Amino acid sequence: MAKGVLTEKQKLFVDEYLKDLNATQAAIRAGYKEKNARAIGCENLTKPNIQEYLTEQMKKREERTEITQDMIIKELSKIAFSNATDYVTVETKPLKVLKKDPKTNEESYVDSDVMYQDIIIKDTKDMTDDQKAAIGSIKHTKYGVAIDSLNKIEALHLLGQHLGMFKSNQPINVINNIPDNPYNGLSVDELKALAQAKIKQGDKNATDDG
Repeated sequence: MAKGVLTEKQKLFVDEYLKDLNATQAAIRAGYKEKNARAIGCENLTKPNIQEYLTEQMKKREERTEITQDMIIKELSKIAFSNATDYVTVETKPLKVLKKDPKTNEESYVDSDVMYQDIIIKDTKDMTDDQKAAIGSIKHTKYGVAIDSLNKIEALHLLGQHLGMFKSNQPINVINNIPDNPYNGLSVDELKALAQAKIKQGDKNATDDG
């Protein structure tokens, strides 16, 4: 075989690699033994003749689809650098409870000193095109409208891999620094009962002071 000429199996490996950029799976689909697929996949990507053929095929694909690497990176960036607050606002409000006026016996809803947080979904007309691009779906549920964003961590990892920042076996640790909420886990009814109890205690204290 002439130097630099690829075998049919090597060409098939490149074609399969272009589908998902997974060298191990590409090697398996190209017909290499599964137990050697990871080593062969990595080795193939280092061979100059395979690298040259891979570059040629990627160039042809760009011309054929009119989709460039820059376009892909820009779309990934929209997902990777999106934030939850692009789509919703969290508002802290006092829980309203029913209270009876001792003088008139009339009942009305008043603000209690128990606070809760409400999530308000932003109108899509107020979102930028980049923010909309990171949305996976918008749907009605039994609890209201739900917005599902695309996978931010996966997009960051793909960008990092493209830039050579991550090794293929490097784990990603995600740490959420969320402060403890003393009312976390309580239902709305339980919060209302707690607020009513606090109001009654406040009324009792006011009577004792009087």
